[in-house]
Amino acid sequence: MMQPRVVAMEEGKEPISANKTNLFRALPSRLLVFCLLFLGVGVGLSIISMYSVRFPMVQQLATKATSAVQPLFQDDGTTIGNFIRPPSNLMHNMNDTELLWRASFVPQIKDYPFKRVPKIAFMFLTKGPLPLAPLWDRFFKGHEELYSIYVHALPSYTAGYPPSSPFYGRQIPSQMVEWGRMSMCEAERRLLANALLDISNEWFILLSESCIPLHNFSIIYRYISRSRHSFMGSFDEPGPYGRGRYNPHMQPEVTLSQWRKGSQWFEVNRKLAIDIVVDTTYYPKFKTFCRPACYVDEHYFPTMLTIQSPHLLANRTLTWTDWSRGGAHPATFGKADITEGFFKKIFEGQVCLYNGQPSTVCYLFARKFAPSALDPLLGLASKVFRY
Repeated sequence: MMQPRVVAMEEGKEPISANKTNLFRALPSRLLVFCLLFLGVGVGLSIISMYSVRFPMVQQLATKATSAVQPLFQDDGTTIGNFIRPPSNLMHNMNDTELLWRASFVPQIKDYPFKRVPKIAFMFLTKGPLPLAPLWDRFFKGHEELYSIYVHALPSYTAGYPPSSPFYGRQIPSQMVEWGRMSMCEAERRLLANALLDISNEWFILLSESCIPLHNFSIIYRYISRSRHSFMGSFDEPGPYGRGRYNPHMQPEVTLSQWRKGSQWFEVNRKLAIDIVVDTTYYPKFKTFCRPACYVDEHYFPTMLTIQSPHLLANRTLTWTDWSRGGAHPATFGKADITEGFFKKIFEGQVCLYNGQPSTVCYLFARKFAPSALDPLLGLASKVFRY
């Protein structure tokens, strides 16, 4: 009779043992799930916290990266306009070596892939102010797309032209210039190099603060643009002021028979302007062996270009100057000299060759005119010069 009870008791143990076993098995599973859930929440909160802290830094880095990349695409040439746009500020930080190198860039394909309007670069070599600027203002008015201006003044001079003036902001980085020495030609090369940075400049005219235009802009532009030659005086003078200035140490680059003399005031096309700024053959010879009483500005460019490109030169200047009074400098004209008769004498009797044909228009500019000549010049401009 006891056996069933024992059996019952033993049988009763089976459910109890099974429940305990299931409980022990379920407990670690739930605990593991809870721990994993807790760990997941903790990791998630940590990630969110870290991301919220680091995101501004990532955003700043992204902004910096974007700002660093933008100039590469905006300023360094995504369109042809970036390559052909002239410098907006002429006061750059290039030294002469860098400037001449930069100006020597020449396209190897003749045809331009854009509409190019060729301009005249008016280059003024001055000591300081341009007292005749109001006359030039009148001359340039209405032709803004056909010219550009460059002014080389003393480094200490700061121009005060109003924004409405064509001379406003046109001063280039300069250096001291000594009359009759190589620093004069270096200033002229500096003007040419700065003007060459504008791909639209095709013709280059060197002028002084005492120069005036003898004709209106349309006549001068047509005369220069239609010419097959550049206008630089270049002749063989046998006397003491020509061949007498030659130094035999200039051989073999320059022989006595190649030695030339000409006016400092010239007009050259783009090809000859580049030849001048890239020259390293004749420059050291003239700098070393042409010193006063050899005035290098009268010999360097005429001799070099006659050797290299004689067929491109008209062998005359476009700037009228009066040397009849003798001396080292030409005559200067003031207020009392400015009359219609004075300019009639300049215009009459002119005979020269233009594109191989005789012409009575030989001079487009004249010098030297004092500041006192400004008012009478303005009074005669519309009648005599047609501007």
